[in-house]
Amino acid sequence: MRIERYSPDNKKIWNDFIRESKNGIFMFDRNYMDYHSDRFIDHSLMVYNEDKLLALLPANEKDGVLYSHQGLTFGGFITDERIKAVVMLEIFSCLKEYLALHRFNKLLYKSIPHIYHNQPAEEDLYALFRAGAKLCRVDVSTSINLADKIAFAELRKRGVKKAAKNGVVVKQSTDYKGYMDILAAVLEENHGTKPVHSAQEMELLASRFLENIKLFTAEKDGLILAGALVFEYHNIVHSQYIASSHDGREVGALDAIFAYLINEFYADKKYFDFGISTENGGTYLNNGLINQKEGFGGRAIVHNFFELEGFNQ
Repeated sequence: MRIERYSPDNKKIWNDFIRESKNGIFMFDRNYMDYHSDRFIDHSLMVYNEDKLLALLPANEKDGVLYSHQGLTFGGFITDERIKAVVMLEIFSCLKEYLALHRFNKLLYKSIPHIYHNQPAEEDLYALFRAGAKLCRVDVSTSINLADKIAFAELRKRGVKKAAKNGVVVKQSTDYKGYMDILAAVLEENHGTKPVHSAQEMELLASRFLENIKLFTAEKDGLILAGALVFEYHNIVHSQYIASSHDGREVGALDAIFAYLINEFYADKKYFDFGISTENGGTYLNNGLINQKEGFGGRAIVHNFFELEGFNQ
């Protein structure tokens, strides 16, 4: 078994493996990952047994640390159905040797939440335990089991009715600039932050992944009141960005969007994931934000982060 660093020459091999894997999603496709290649020093890994590719690890390096890629929400080892628990133990043994050889001080590993798996793929969690990794961060996300939905809270139901009464229309849109302007204003006002992606970046990514990246807006008289940018996967939908203007909040515009997405547009998916409501490395829970998501019937899943060191000893 050997580990090689990814190079652009292997782009097709990488992408083909992602499509056939049991826990790969389009976010790990190099056409997505490489859009922000100028921000990170990519150090993704490819694991081989002789000439057979066994696993991929999207990663970047910074200050002597190998990170599960910091430009991605999560992303541990991506594997196919051949990988079983014993093989993953061998992969981690090989990984520790690689990290020592290349003088890394630490590995920070973000596991892929189980709801994003096409097949069970938590062999890495056991291997992390066996390797002596420590759980160093937990983020809380909120997800809906679409096959067995929990009813909306009364506040959310009233919002849906208010939107209908005020003539709010929900539709799929391509006006990324108009929506990202609203999002930027909301983030600046409420959190003093900016969106990770610019409107130009979102337009570029959406053009590359037409079936996976979609924007839904709630509008009245042609004016965008609220929106949700979603990433669509094989069995799950993830709301990447959510925002509503002041006028949108007055008329339940977001409630209308999520009622449409959850009960109609994506009713045949397995999960709807709202994303995390934690801040400061998972130590602060934004109660208002998670209450809103839970009001749509969502309940908690977690994103686990692990720290592994000591392989240079």
